[in-house]
Amino acid sequence: MSADLAPEEPSTDDAAADRAPAAEARLTAYLDSVGLGWELGGRPGEYVVTLPGEKKLKTVVSLLVRDRTTSLSAFVIRNPDENHEAFYRTLLRRNLRLQGVAYAIDTDGDVYLRGELPTTALDEEHLDQLLGVVLTASDEAFNELLALGFLGSMKKEWAWRVSRGESTRNLDAFRHLLEDTSQA
Repeated sequence: MSADLAPEEPSTDDAAADRAPAAEARLTAYLDSVGLGWELGGRPGEYVVTLPGEKKLKTVVSLLVRDRTTSLSAFVIRNPDENHEAFYRTLLRRNLRLQGVAYAIDTDGDVYLRGELPTTALDEEHLDQLLGVVLTASDEAFNELLALGFLGSMKKEWAWRVSRGESTRNLDAFRHLLEDTSQA
């Protein structure tokens, strides 16, 4: 086979190789400018960001910056103890309203938010929107998901705390679901 007919070797894209370091610089500048806590992750190009919440106290997000794409993963909630069908149906319905991310489950059934975007799009505007969607999707759904997937455990915890005169403050958001059961 002559050299003229050989398949062309893929060329290295020097521009693509320069995207990740520039995007990482934009990412850290953005995180610092908005006051979000972050640290380097265990993989090259990984940044672990902590988003403060209201219902869910914090959401930890892993951003993995690569030359062409940047992926995002954020833990939302562990595999539910009960009511799996309604729990996962709720997640699928919520997926319809999300932009740039989607709920997903791992092999253990734990729920994450996952997304991917071109590394060239890693700028202040996109980061603000993407992290806002992640925080809203994690925080806004948290109590509903807890009630769907862990109500039995919460009822036991409530009854135990009430019987011992312990504080029930950490369960206040669910008081309307729990108080009636402690008096039965």
